[in-house]
Amino acid sequence: MPHSRPMSSIGARCHELRIRDEGRNWRIMYRIDSDSIVIVDIFAKKTGATPKNIINKCRSRLRAYDEIK
Repeated sequence: MPHSRPMSSIGARCHELRIRDEGRNWRIMYRIDSDSIVIVDIFAKKTGATPKNIINKCRSRLRAYDEIK
């Protein structure tokens, strides 16, 4: 499995980076823009699928970021 994969469920240019740390699986949700990399969320992964509340929170944060950008 790749360490990073696209997360089109969040939006265009969004990805999930997988990091394993002493028995815990971490996920970093980020978006690659032309002038920056936006870190949207970091959380400990506990289930096979990304929880819907995390996806919704990431979408909301990106909308807010795009409004002020």
